[in-house]
Amino acid sequence: MTEDTSVIAPKAGWHIWLVGILALFWNAFGCFDFVMTATRNEAYLKPYPQEMLDYWFAMPWWVWAVWALGVFGGFFGAAALLLRSVWAVRLFALSLLGAVISLAIGIMATDAPKMEGAEFFPYVIIAIALVQLGYAWWQMKRGVLR
Repeated sequence: MTEDTSVIAPKAGWHIWLVGILALFWNAFGCFDFVMTATRNEAYLKPYPQEMLDYWFAMPWWVWAVWALGVFGGFFGAAALLLRSVWAVRLFALSLLGAVISLAIGIMATDAPKMEGAEFFPYVIIAIALVQLGYAWWQMKRGVLR
């Protein structure tokens, strides 16, 4: 008589698809914004005031790297979530770290030009990154992510 000791992973609910697809689109826009800015796409950057563009293009390479880690970490975290990989937690954590460091840089940069109405947006980004990380953590603890 043999005993089956294999563990059956819990089924992922329909919500993993909803959260994963929404996160993928949200983070894809962040990646698009980064690429369009980094490549200095004229049509994309046209609405921004020149002083904002000058500030962005004068940022040191490591600030760009933090931004890239944040947006691409979120994008690949969403893809990992859809693939039910435990890497989603690590990648969403990296994304949150990038967002928090970017916010800190923005707060400390006294010479940064301000865009009216955009002061709250970094906090929205952090809140969404926290939700993504929290959801992935929950799915990992449930055993859905492997």
